[in-house]
Amino acid sequence: QVQLVESGGGLVQAGGSLRLSCACNGRAFSSSAMGWFRQAPGKERDFVATISGSGLTKLYSDSLKGRFTISRDNAKNTVFLQMNSLDPEDTAVYYCAASNRLGTQQTDYTYWGQGTQVTVSS
Repeated sequence: QVQLVESGGGLVQAGGSLRLSCACNGRAFSSSAMGWFRQAPGKERDFVATISGSGLTKLYSDSLKGRFTISRDNAKNTVFLQMNSLDPEDTAVYYCAASNRLGTQQTDYTYWGQGTQVTVSS
């Protein structure tokens, strides 16, 4: 059974930073592509970033590139999302997901975490 557990969400003021973590167990983490998605109230779940198993390939949503950075620590089975210069429009539930291939679509991912709330106040 694969489990993904996000943490690090919370309330932050506009312009601030947060670092999300996602711990994974139950599968070969280092061979899994890991992605972050987010869903704002009343909106579709959108792609944020993804990283290959080796960490060498990273893809980002064009609108977030430069502010968000994805990374991973395979020794700790954890993927991170560093979010800087946060804006109220970044308010959403952030989900991590695992896949056996690198992709930007929700359908590329098999396993999902429960999500962590990020709220950015103005």
